[in-house]
Amino acid sequence: MSSRTNACTTATAHAALALSVFAVCLGAPALAHAGTSGSVSLTSDYIFRGVSQTNQEPALQGGIEYAADSGFYVGAWGSNVSWLSDTVVVGDDISSSLELDAYAGYRGKAGERFAYDIGALYYWYPGDYPGGFNSPNTAEFYLGATVTPVETVALGLKYSHALTDLFGYADSDGSGYLDASVNWTFQPGWTLNLHGGKQWIKNNDAYEYTDWKVGVTKAFDHGFSIAAAYTDTDAEQALYTNAHGNDIAGDAFTLTLTKAF
Repeated sequence: MSSRTNACTTATAHAALALSVFAVCLGAPALAHAGTSGSVSLTSDYIFRGVSQTNQEPALQGGIEYAADSGFYVGAWGSNVSWLSDTVVVGDDISSSLELDAYAGYRGKAGERFAYDIGALYYWYPGDYPGGFNSPNTAEFYLGATVTPVETVALGLKYSHALTDLFGYADSDGSGYLDASVNWTFQPGWTLNLHGGKQWIKNNDAYEYTDWKVGVTKAFDHGFSIAAAYTDTDAEQALYTNAHGNDIAGDAFTLTLTKAF
């Protein structure tokens, strides 16, 4: 039994590591300063790859990362989620409300305008599941690059490849996600965020989709920022309507407040 194909039609992708905090998760890899950094975020809806992970409800998120001078880094991130438990309205067959991620990789530069990022991450969803339920836990390998043609513009491209079944879809190891992004600082402290992505799900073609985002981020003093974003997908509505009757892959507007440290 697959937690996606048979029961889990609520979302096809999960947790971006550190939502707008760590570049590795945004598809726009960048070199980090040596040392430890992190963030805490409150968002009106946890959207990952265009799909709500919290049934269009708020999420509290946090992460921490250590980066070495050599370019190697390691980190962890967590958020509340509901996409697994939202497959049923009544009953306790599925009990899962937390996502915990771990990742590690290497960031480097080639010249002044080109940066690259290679690594792996693991998404873990602790909880109770019925017998035969295909595990939603997922491992991915990723490779990303960023080009900065001018100081205020960053063009990113990232590919993620599933090393296990993708978030519980049966026989879906080898699935991939391509993420393209443009981030333009058009005024000091103001950044326009554009994104387009394509999710391929091996042996589950009906669930594949394209997603996109238009947003803006305002940075403040002392590590605070606020981001507003509009997201949408072309996912099949019937396949992404959960047991509560919500189309979690439809268009959405989100606000996210972040404190980086």
